[in-house]
Amino acid sequence: MNYSITAHNANFIPPVQKPNPAFLKEIGEQGIRDLLRRLYICLDTSPIRSIFPPEDTQGMMEASQISADFFIQICGGPDYFNQNRGMPQMRGRHAPFAITAEARLHWLTCFEEALKPLEGNISEDNLQSFWNYINIFSIMMINTQG
Repeated sequence: MNYSITAHNANFIPPVQKPNPAFLKEIGEQGIRDLLRRLYICLDTSPIRSIFPPEDTQGMMEASQISADFFIQICGGPDYFNQNRGMPQMRGRHAPFAITAEARLHWLTCFEEALKPLEGNISEDNLQSFWNYINIFSIMMINTQG
């Protein structure tokens, strides 16, 4: 598995390609929910914790399920996010939070940690497809220099 991180260039956002829908078929909706739970457990103790509301672990677990709805949808599953939250418009939703290139790296590090338990349990191609998506998607979320 190649967890390389594309360098951020403030003048260029690379095109993002959605993950292979086979990723969701392999991992299942509960697998995505478990993945996002692991991610948010890591984020809860990370240097970027302050950009995730509210200020308690229960709030983080609720946020992980909202994110899981987004990722299930982006991976070709039901449109839970749209049904519960409206159109994703993720750049706009993240605009109130200062997301720097360094914050992106912390987020990706936690995501890598959350993905590692899947290695050997699902196809490497599908796992790589998901990583490639979040790697580029995370560039689009950067909204603050510093």
